[in-house]
Amino acid sequence: LSVFFFGALVIGTAMVAKAAGAYAADLLVGDATGVWANVFSTVIVVALAAVNIIGAKAVSSAERVIVAAKLTVLVIFAAVGLVTLQGSFLTTGAAPATSGLLASVGLTFFAYTGFGVIANTAEDMADPKRTLPRAIFIAVGLVIALYLALTLAVFGNLSVADVIAAKETALAEAARPVFGQTGFTIMAIAAVLSTASAINANLYGMLNITYLLAKDGELPEPFERRVWRSGTEGLLLTTALVLLLTNFLDLSAIAAVGSTATLLVYLAVQIGHLRLADETGASRVVVGLGIVATAWVIGQFVLFTAQNNPARLGLVAVFAAVALATEWVLQRTKRRTIRPRIT
Repeated sequence: LSVFFFGALVIGTAMVAKAAGAYAADLLVGDATGVWANVFSTVIVVALAAVNIIGAKAVSSAERVIVAAKLTVLVIFAAVGLVTLQGSFLTTGAAPATSGLLASVGLTFFAYTGFGVIANTAEDMADPKRTLPRAIFIAVGLVIALYLALTLAVFGNLSVADVIAAKETALAEAARPVFGQTGFTIMAIAAVLSTASAINANLYGMLNITYLLAKDGELPEPFERRVWRSGTEGLLLTTALVLLLTNFLDLSAIAAVGSTATLLVYLAVQIGHLRLADETGASRVVVGLGIVATAWVIGQFVLFTAQNNPARLGLVAVFAAVALATEWVLQRTKRRTIRPRIT
């Protein structure tokens, strides 16, 4: 599933890039849906790819500055937004359809997939057995709190209709009733920084993950072939694919394909983990529950998408077919054997 996994990472990055371009376009030219959104998405992705080519030190320096700035703005907005929220906006008058509610879990899961890269830092930790679980639970816990606060701040200051109308720029629009036009501008800048940070981290993660997979023979050799400094042919290909998806698909389509692909990858990982539970020391019950829950969410998401937008389900099918066909061709032409990570 290496190609499938790589594709899911590319799709996730494209979704974030689409949002980054929308915020930048709305901020600078007042149009979040036109061609300018794609132009700014392209500029942001290319600029951050260049940062990753320069090297890990540049990535780390850029990330620290961006994260500090965006967290400051988001925390202030969430705090003030919770104080000014209007309870009437949080009451829809009718309960949402169960199918839609369950299907939304797939998108919610997608929002947290980036935390999977934390495990890649294990080899750089002095005591990973103790530190890694703490890092994961603390990071996820803090982000859950921030997500919930931001959600209440947005939906407590904008009606559902206004949120839907704003689409990609809903976060900045929610700041307008609280802070006026200045608040909108500041939040739009924070959103650009936030999405840029995610793109930067994703490109860095994909650069390292694809390089290691290529060294293990699970991706084509160009993914480990260096072009200049830290840049590889794999990074250039990854950037090109991100730009292709960003410029030719809308955000909702990218999200639908990305969330389904990511869920399938995590389902496969959990099934593999269940087989290796004796070696990893994991609880078979916990892993088994994870498999059941993930499979159930996938089923609900696919069912909802098939009923409401079958064309997007077709995109998922095309992606899966292309990824698996590419994997099959690579195994046959390169005569690869997929080596286990644990021996």
